[in-house]
Amino acid sequence: MSFKFQDSDFQRIAEVLGVTPEYMDRTVRYKLFDSESQRKLILEIVSKLQFPKQIERAIPDQLVTVMTSNAVLQLQGCTGFIESMELGEVIFFARRGGITNGLVVERLAGCSLYANFDDRLLSCNFEELSPELIMSTVALSMTETIFSDIS
Repeated sequence: MSFKFQDSDFQRIAEVLGVTPEYMDRTVRYKLFDSESQRKLILEIVSKLQFPKQIERAIPDQLVTVMTSNAVLQLQGCTGFIESMELGEVIFFARRGGITNGLVVERLAGCSLYANFDDRLLSCNFEELSPELIMSTVALSMTETIFSDIS
């Protein structure tokens, strides 16, 4: 299954993050600000990236970028996302060959990146994991319900 962002996806993301999307050509931008923490974050989703003709695309052409005052995080080849209104966050992920990369964007202008996550950890007992692995495993376990749809 090849994932492509739809207009309805952009609206669901906006609803969870509590902001209005800005549409610019192939890019959808969300500007988040949390007054209590003074954090600012810009989330951009680009679909249909342009590549030189000689580069054969082996991954989807979806790019998710988060920009903050001190970091830029990119998730290339996004294969899906899952949103949680209750948690106020959207998890974008790129999954290939048993490895997942996940970018979590929070309504309160926070973000986390989990890279090169081994999908076999999802079937482990969380209590047996070292403390350093628990946060990424719990966060990415939310995406497990849709992994079967994209395999």
